[in-house]
Amino acid sequence: MLRGRRIVIGVTGGIACYKTCELVRLCVKAGAEVKVVMTEHATEFVAPLTFETLSGHDVVVGMYGRNRAMSTEHIALARWADIVVIAPATANILAKAAHGIADDFLSTMIIATYSPVMFVPAMNTAMLKAPATQRNIPLLLESGYHITPTGKGELADGEVGEGRMIEPREIMHHLVRALPRAGLLAGKRVLVTAGPTEEPVDPVRVFTNRSSGKMGVALAEMAAGMGAHVTFVHGPLAVPPPIGADCMAVGTAQQMMDAVLARFQEANVLVMAAAVADYRPKVVADQKIKKTTDTLAIEMERTPDILASVARKKKQGQIVVGFAVETDVEKAEKRARERLQKKSLDMIALNVIGENGVGFGTDTNRVTLFCRDGLKTELPLMEKREVARAMWERIAALQAAGS
Repeated sequence: MLRGRRIVIGVTGGIACYKTCELVRLCVKAGAEVKVVMTEHATEFVAPLTFETLSGHDVVVGMYGRNRAMSTEHIALARWADIVVIAPATANILAKAAHGIADDFLSTMIIATYSPVMFVPAMNTAMLKAPATQRNIPLLLESGYHITPTGKGELADGEVGEGRMIEPREIMHHLVRALPRAGLLAGKRVLVTAGPTEEPVDPVRVFTNRSSGKMGVALAEMAAGMGAHVTFVHGPLAVPPPIGADCMAVGTAQQMMDAVLARFQEANVLVMAAAVADYRPKVVADQKIKKTTDTLAIEMERTPDILASVARKKKQGQIVVGFAVETDVEKAEKRARERLQKKSLDMIALNVIGENGVGFGTDTNRVTLFCRDGLKTELPLMEKREVARAMWERIAALQAAGS
């Protein structure tokens, strides 16, 4: 998701430093190159060796340390970064940045960079609500800095209130959105669906399927990392929602169709990775159905066909991608190609489930891509995020070709 991105993470002196370790790990795992700058006070909470191990780079602490390669390293690092993230950001560093004070390596680098700077505040509620801090935050926003919200809950001193540093995964969400839009999908608006739908039988029971939403989440996160503005419409997920996307939860197939159609016109690309129910109970019981007989018959009716509805509204230049899940190996390709034509799709991704590591709930997938221009691409068994990368590369090629 962050492959090729260069991130500087500044760590100031607060107990929330321990969360920053996980943030560094997540950024590296997402493909970013990460360098860490610590204030002297931060080293009292977490040793530089921890961040060096997680990032794979030396940690910068003092302005004039013995390991400084050059006296203007703060300038070099400021130019190197695609984004600077200060986590945790104490009231002290907020005040310094708001008033242009540069008295150590980190505060000097903040002033020197042309890249986006994002502060992740962490402090006691009283310090957050203090008049000085409340004056400094608008000053920073007016200067073009990004500031994440704070969390609510138990604080380090035992009090309960605002001021907690948000969790690393939420920081990642804000980080991706603050990055300059660059990459294969820069400036594109994409709409991704994921997860199952749930069709109610009565107030207690639903008809659903085994979809976890992992493939859709991988597609959404990869698109955000490639520079796209991502809208993510999803049913119940077995995994956290994607980082960097605007998310909308739905329940039924009808709700998903309404959400997709409301957002389709502004999208450059729609990828329907959701496992939408084909049928729903014709009548939903008002009360829980009691176990009074040995058998139960429920009359079913077709759910709305989202892709068919989309096809009628598709504009020139829009790309629509569907998924096909099959169990019959011999007939799978024929059925996928038929659906490609019938639904007026630009591309369809075929899953043939049954093989270990393929299908619902797995971290890997084996997909065959069929395009409207006749091209067939067989992807090997790979991590779903790499499947997502390959799919977006193919979609970008379709756009470039004027599909």
